[in-house]
Amino acid sequence: MITLIAAAGENNELGKDNDLVWHLPDDFKRFKQLTSGHHIIMGRKTFESFPKPLPNRTHVIITRNISYRKEGIIVVSSMQEALEIAKDDDQPFIIGGGEIYHIGMSFAQKIELTRVHGTFEADTYFPQISAEEWILLSEEFYDIDERHAYAYTYQTFIRRQPDSLPTDLKLIE
Repeated sequence: MITLIAAAGENNELGKDNDLVWHLPDDFKRFKQLTSGHHIIMGRKTFESFPKPLPNRTHVIITRNISYRKEGIIVVSSMQEALEIAKDDDQPFIIGGGEIYHIGMSFAQKIELTRVHGTFEADTYFPQISAEEWILLSEEFYDIDERHAYAYTYQTFIRRQPDSLPTDLKLIE
């Protein structure tokens, strides 16, 4: 199940100057919990925004620079190559940035989105989620607290494939 995972503002803002524009510790914890043990597919700029490779994950970096090398990563030149490398993973995650999300949207079967309730100055955006293609499966709201300056909602979407949905599935529409 190829999954896009992201945090985006109300207008699909992802970040500015290759960095997030908010700090949500519980969202980082959720990201770690969901992606640990899996392949994480990202662009070079996203990878370079990390201080070091994330533990317990296989890093697959998509870049046009085929000579790009860093310790602990696999370098590819296309989403198809990245997914071929991750083919034995039951849930590889596409983790950004903006261009990689746009490419990955057509390959994904699931989206794990943290909707950050605010509008932000940004230069990178998450693709629009079409209600014709995606079903909101679940959502869980969290309010502002002492550790989180913004309210946010965890949303899980699945690609709309009516013939393959379990009959007991409860949908939010």
